[in-house]
Amino acid sequence: MAGRFPQRPTRTTVRGGQVAAPAAAAAGIPRQAAVPARVRRWVPDGPLDLGLTLGPLRRGPADPTFRATADGSVWRACRTPAGPGTLRVRAYGGEVLGEAWGPGAEWLLEQLPELLGAADDPGAFVPRHRLVALARHRRPGLRLTRTGLVLESLIPSVLEQKVTTDEAYRAWRRLVRRFGEPAPGPAGSGERPMRVMPAPRTWALIPSWEWHRAGVDDKRASTVLRAVRVAARLEQTVGMPAAEARARLEVVPGVGPWTSAEVVQRSHGAADAVTVGDLHLPGIVGWALAGDRDADDAEMLRLLEPYAGQRHRAARLILLSGAVPARRAPKMRRVDIGLL
Repeated sequence: MAGRFPQRPTRTTVRGGQVAAPAAAAAGIPRQAAVPARVRRWVPDGPLDLGLTLGPLRRGPADPTFRATADGSVWRACRTPAGPGTLRVRAYGGEVLGEAWGPGAEWLLEQLPELLGAADDPGAFVPRHRLVALARHRRPGLRLTRTGLVLESLIPSVLEQKVTTDEAYRAWRRLVRRFGEPAPGPAGSGERPMRVMPAPRTWALIPSWEWHRAGVDDKRASTVLRAVRVAARLEQTVGMPAAEARARLEVVPGVGPWTSAEVVQRSHGAADAVTVGDLHLPGIVGWALAGDRDADDAEMLRLLEPYAGQRHRAARLILLSGAVPARRAPKMRRVDIGLL
């Protein structure tokens, strides 16, 4: 069935902005699975760009839980409420084909429309600035994903606290490869096998030296350990409004507004959960909307006030516009935690 789809280049998105991503070699995932996939077809009610919609779920170009292949497919290896699962998504001719393997296959296919933005309402967004209007016009397929999974966004978000993205991606990659399990179906084998992130109990049992080898300091490791101890309570927040979900997440010591926003943007598709406390975002928003590269969080929120209810979408469109001020300060210094 997959052979009927044409070859198409793949795009993906990281931290809200579109970036070029080298497509994985077709040989990276075997063509045939030992166990047949469960299949679901779905027709979105408007334009859909898989790269823009699912890109925020990718944690770096070598994320073992996410892969974009040369045939236009996006693969995800997930730990669902029903168990591990692998999902392959492909769009063609206005239709989406989802294929899934593993104990979590049915859950993944049931969630497929929301994953691809079925619960999102792009029509509710009204541009108030020419730059934002132009970015939306150029990206009609942008939808806000809703994964329905909290921990898979919370743990990598914690790893991204106060470090460079490269350091955080390296830590996530190392820990998932070391302590995760093979992805069900064809993605779990081959030259670059995908992995499902560890279960909460496995995270809790990771020795301190393994966190150290991954470049994760005690503060972030402790936050992850506290979170996985209440994993079930945190996963329950998918049934709550985003604001209530953030409040419960922030009860966990070490999880603040920056982290909770990063989580619900993905787990809930929260269109208004703008990220505060980010090193670069206020300056980018300030530059795009007011020519102020020195804007702080308060000024960013003031500038985004016309987009109340849709502030996260507005921020993503600003990032996608490419209107980013030239860097004039050194990047965040890398720190060897072994020297602390």
